[in-house]
Amino acid sequence: MEGNAERIEREVASWDGVTVHPHRYGGVEFRLGRRELGHLHGDRLADLPFKRPVRDMLVETGRARPHHVLPESGWVSKPIETDDDVVEAIELFRLAYERARVAAAVRAAREG
Repeated sequence: MEGNAERIEREVASWDGVTVHPHRYGGVEFRLGRRELGHLHGDRLADLPFKRPVRDMLVETGRARPHHVLPESGWVSKPIETDDDVVEAIELFRLAYERARVAAAVRAAREG
């Protein structure tokens, strides 16, 4: 049976331009270009970076928790315990992915 991390990795890695790397603290990290979309700590926890206003909204609405080590940063943590948590973690990675794609497009338009 496929574990939570494998399910999430299979989905996120299928998105255009996403690459998968070992994370420096263990687990796997997802990137779009050089930008980290977030990482998994095994089957139980996802950490994702957002701008502080987005992070605050995600925490306020219960979609994520403040980061387990850096609670005052823009990072969030998403515990993964159920199938619904897997779906919600994938949605958070998708949000990070879409934001990264928009940022890259804006950067390219400015440079181009």
